[in-house]
Amino acid sequence: MRRYTNIFINGHNRVSGRVLSALTVLPLSLTLAACNPNSTAADTKPAPEPSTSTQVVQTNQSKQSEQSQPQMMPVSTHSNSQSTILKNVSATVYKDANCGCCKEWVGYAQNNGLNATAHDVDDLSLFKDRYSVPQQMRSCHTAVTTDGFVFEGHVPAKYMAKFLENPPKGAIGLAVPGMPMGSPGMEYQNKFMPYQVMQLNKDGSTAVYADIESPAQQL
Repeated sequence: MRRYTNIFINGHNRVSGRVLSALTVLPLSLTLAACNPNSTAADTKPAPEPSTSTQVVQTNQSKQSEQSQPQMMPVSTHSNSQSTILKNVSATVYKDANCGCCKEWVGYAQNNGLNATAHDVDDLSLFKDRYSVPQQMRSCHTAVTTDGFVFEGHVPAKYMAKFLENPPKGAIGLAVPGMPMGSPGMEYQNKFMPYQVMQLNKDGSTAVYADIESPAQQL
């Protein structure tokens, strides 16, 4: 994951300032915490043991808290039409073996209908170069369909299905640069960072495909 944490700092004329600013806002500690399967939410001192008189109250509060905690991003509310499109699509996801958020995204994509197979590689840049993913558009994993379309990073299934149903002329795929907090596979303590889904074109140019302003827009 180290090699993709800081590659998005240098901008590109074809990428909006908004994308670049969003990428630089995300704290490195939060990114690593969400992507490292062995990390914890925070390093804090353990709370003192509760007294016997308060254990019952705290147990009830804990149950209520657990029920209110956000779970892994659910299948899209448009799952019927979306799954119909994605279930007929197979994709290989090139990732680092130790990338936790990559594994989360693969599971999310599979739950939304995509026939995704993870493939751990030592040098991700070789595959990103092979499939013409611009440097400023890169993320932690690269999904490539059997038809040759590329989905870079934590792209919501909703927009993958929309793209595959009607691929824009001259487009090779979609990308979510960096690792925006709250995007599919990057859920962390109910936090969310607005981001953009970018269209990748054959001529190397990019364009905004969708503005994601809230978690609900991903469903």
